[in-house]
Amino acid sequence: MPYIPMTSYDTSPAEVQKRYDDQIQKHGRITNMKRTMLHAPLVFDVYMYWYELAAKLEEFLPHRAVMLFSYAISAANRCLVCGTFFRKILIDNGDDPDEPDLNEEEELLMELGYSISENPHDIAEEIYGALKARYTNAQIVTLIGFAGQMAATNLFNTVAKVDLDEILYSYKSTKPQD
Repeated sequence: MPYIPMTSYDTSPAEVQKRYDDQIQKHGRITNMKRTMLHAPLVFDVYMYWYELAAKLEEFLPHRAVMLFSYAISAANRCLVCGTFFRKILIDNGDDPDEPDLNEEEELLMELGYSISENPHDIAEEIYGALKARYTNAQIVTLIGFAGQMAATNLFNTVAKVDLDEILYSYKSTKPQD
């Protein structure tokens, strides 16, 4: 049961309805998380920068790598909503999120994502070295910033107890969480 109920289009002020319409135009629907965030339009707007950060990552990473990175962060944070959302994307693109076939870069990004979420105080020096060897400082800052935005989204969903979107039900992991 959600801690905070979702907003309703019909009873929302015009500024919120505009954001609903924009989301439906861009994505075909509006998620439970976004409907919950719309109680505070500024919070919603801040979290929507996720898309701009993801686009910035895709200037130097393939889309699949960004989705795997997002999945690793969300799975390690045990965020039901985001973890399942990225499972859906991966599965719909023919991947097995539980045992993905990874290239070296994807493996690094997943390891970074898990490390950031599990213990950001103790990220292995090998990860830092591999990042420095592969990316510019600006790209590493973008990776870390994106990871922070992803973790914040995970935190919001978990603390607000956002209900899993019905469209995601069949994509839930069957693996037990820690």
